[in-house]
Formats: sequence, C-alpha cells, structure tokens
Amino acid sequence: MQRSLEQRMAIKFCVKLEKTVAETIPMLKKAFDVDCLSDRPIFRWHKAFAEGREDVNDENRAGRPSTSSSDDNVKRVHITKTIVHEIVSESLAMRKVCRSSCQKC
Repeated sequence: MQRSLEQRMAIKFCVKLEKTVAETIPMLKKAFDVDCLSDRPIFRWHKAFAEGREDVNDENRAGRPSTSSSDDNVKRVHITKTIVHEIVSESLAMRKVCRSSCQKC
C-alpha cells in the first residue's frame, strides 16, 4: 500500500510538471522497477490528477471491508493445496478453474 501511495504522489508530481502520461510511465518504471503500478492504474491516476483531483488516497467505498484473507485467518485455516483443489473441484463443482487463480493457495 505504501509503494502505491508513493507512486500516486509521483504521478501527481508529474502532472504538476505538465508531463504527459507517456513521459510519466517510463519514469515510474525506472524509479519503482518491479514494484511499479501497471499502465492502467497509471493512466487512471494521471487523468484524475490532470482533471483536478488533489487527494492521493483512495476514496471511501460502500460495503464492508474484506477481512477474510488476513494473515491470522490464513494461519488458522492451514489447509493443503490438495484439499483446496478438492473443495473447489468437487464441492463447488468448479472443475475448470484458472491455474493462476489457485497459485496463492
């Protein structure tokens, strides 16, 4: 989260210097390397700051915040990948789940 906030500040700075998004992206990639935001969020934040937005923080959203994937919950559950696969494929009848979505399991 902190890196994302730093990058938003950097994007805002580039907008203040009247840099285009095409000039901003390579500078961010050079400065933040592998931690750099992808192009889409950079475009979105650049546009927002160019249109007059001042706040670099996310706006509050409606709904309850997600608490299901906290470190504490992960430690409490502590199940193996094979059990996760069995639950997803048999109990939930989701046999063709994208492999990348289960990488973190």
